[in-house]
Amino acid sequence: MASKTKDRDLLDLQWYTALSDYITAIVWSPDGTWFAVSSAAGEVVQYAANTKTVTVLQVAQGKSIDALAVSGDGVFLAAGGQAGAVLVWRLDGHIPTQIVALGHSHIWIDRLQWNPHHPELAYGFGRHVRVWSATQQSEIAELNFRSSSVLDLAWHPKGDRLSVSGNQNIKTWWRHAWEDTPVVQQLGGASEAIAWSPDGQYLASGNNDRSVMVWQDGNPFPWQMRGFPGKVRQLAWSDPRRSISTPLLASICGEGVVVWTKDRDPSIGWNAQVLDFHQRSVRAIAFQPQSLQLASVADDGWLCLWRKANRLTQLFEGAPTGFSCLAWQPSGKTLAAGGGQGEVLLWTQTTTGQGFG
Repeated sequence: MASKTKDRDLLDLQWYTALSDYITAIVWSPDGTWFAVSSAAGEVVQYAANTKTVTVLQVAQGKSIDALAVSGDGVFLAAGGQAGAVLVWRLDGHIPTQIVALGHSHIWIDRLQWNPHHPELAYGFGRHVRVWSATQQSEIAELNFRSSSVLDLAWHPKGDRLSVSGNQNIKTWWRHAWEDTPVVQQLGGASEAIAWSPDGQYLASGNNDRSVMVWQDGNPFPWQMRGFPGKVRQLAWSDPRRSISTPLLASICGEGVVVWTKDRDPSIGWNAQVLDFHQRSVRAIAFQPQSLQLASVADDGWLCLWRKANRLTQLFEGAPTGFSCLAWQPSGKTLAAGGGQGEVLLWTQTTTGQGFG
């Protein structure tokens, strides 16, 4: 079927490789010159974006690496996983160097994130969050969530505060006063995923009570969106655009992707549009940088591109047992995705791609 999509928005498969097991995470450097991939076997591998030169940071260990994060300046890469260790490499030299391994026996590390403006890494372990400084090579804060294990965490885009989610609430600590009592936002259940909008105006929470909640910064009263068939497992915000006053919010629950648009009438709140195509659980979603195009991947083996987050324009295969994760290059020109059998694929913008719909 002929595509109505503009040529510059089309993607074509550019490159393929594979690791030994299920791909758990993919992250890009801020300048888009390299990306890193981790697997359920414990591999951590860095690839140069242009030459595809491979740098193996960690070989298979038999225990999964489940989270990767790149510092805002692109100098440090952090990884955490089943072994309970947080590993940090310095990548600005000719040879990557592992500078620390922070051990936490019998605790699975699957949530970690760098402050966007400072080389400070926050990671959850059990009911606590630690903040580690790459500059000082030491821990600078330990935060006690108390009510449950930490389920997710997110820095504000300004880097001035850290939000942490778990059962019954979200707690936000200010960076300049870690020891102060955090701001608490109450929930009816557990917050599985949280995300600040790129403009820092909204904090969203995907919950296990089949709801999404959104707070405008400084307002303690959230919008509540209900009616999901199950728990909401992931959220993604679009970048701010002149064409819309508020970024779009996408959420995944089971086989469905729901995109939320803020209504001009504050009494209405947010309007939902269901993106209905996937036949099995959606594993990841991400907006193309500086665009409203949304990518989604699922266990059904399809990668979908949704133009303006409402119309299916391209479909891709490449992971027969299903896709597991995806990440856009910061320029938005290349999309990377991982698969259930170790597949790593790159699609790049082209003028000869084949669209859909």
